[in-house]
Amino acid sequence: MRALIGLIAAALAGYFFTTWKMHRDVAAGMDMMVMMMSPYAVVQYEGVSSTLTGELTVDDIRVRIKGFKDEFFIDRLGIDTPSFLSLMKLGDVEGAQSPEDLIPEEFGIIVEGWRLPTDSDLAYWLHKDRLETLGVDTEDKAEQCTAKYNLSPKAAQAMGYENYEMSIAASFQQMGNRYAVEFEFDAEDMYAIDAEMILVGDMLTELAKGNRYRPKMSEMRVNYTDLSLNERMVKYCKLQGLSEEEIRAAQVEAFEFFGRDKGIEFDEYVMGPFNEFLDGGRRSLVFTAKPTEPVTLSQIKLYKPSDVPALLQLTAEVR
Repeated sequence: MRALIGLIAAALAGYFFTTWKMHRDVAAGMDMMVMMMSPYAVVQYEGVSSTLTGELTVDDIRVRIKGFKDEFFIDRLGIDTPSFLSLMKLGDVEGAQSPEDLIPEEFGIIVEGWRLPTDSDLAYWLHKDRLETLGVDTEDKAEQCTAKYNLSPKAAQAMGYENYEMSIAASFQQMGNRYAVEFEFDAEDMYAIDAEMILVGDMLTELAKGNRYRPKMSEMRVNYTDLSLNERMVKYCKLQGLSEEEIRAAQVEAFEFFGRDKGIEFDEYVMGPFNEFLDGGRRSLVFTAKPTEPVTLSQIKLYKPSDVPALLQLTAEVR
């Protein structure tokens, strides 16, 4: 019995020491990053935490970019691995012989509770910069109330949003000679996106290419779920004096612009379900791409936009 108690005590001591060392090392790295960013931004954080399930996060981050008076916030920022042992491997940089020794075949990235007040000077600047990038001088009522060029601070506040608030979770998993990227995006009380993409090749080799990374997609599914944004948009558009026909036309134009911005001219296999989605009654629109051969995503804009839906075998359906 004493031997068992001693073994348990040693295991607990090892766990707490490993956790303390890992948190200390992450905090030291974070402090170095804060110092390097100090000419451009003031960054503060509460601490570092981890779980037995394999999460390691920096918590309660506050950032104020130099030249702006308002802050944005992140509740948790970090990584998600299969287990605490995987976290220990990531922390053992000195003992690693290669990247494969450090990075597990499955890992994720966590951004939880990112929020920026809609009335902040940074929010107004970001929207203005977006319009300037697109070469747009100003927005008319239809463009603003349907968020054609992104949801402006003015429109967001009119729709009842005090913050732009979102959480992101991305995971990567090797599956033989392919790997899966899963992505979850939740914009609080706006919309949610649940996506999965299957890419060709070895995950670690491909990600290590950095700027030379040219992913080849073999399959993709994107589930868009409305969480009240569309209803708020319609109500705001009506307050701006738009008729139902004008609102529908503006929503369609905003969606078509989104596609053109990505180098895609949507065909009837997408526009038909999108119009059905706008009719209401169903909250989700699911896009599926299954090209006959893997497609290099960075080369999509080299194709004629009207040819891209056939290239990707792109379809949509409402649910």
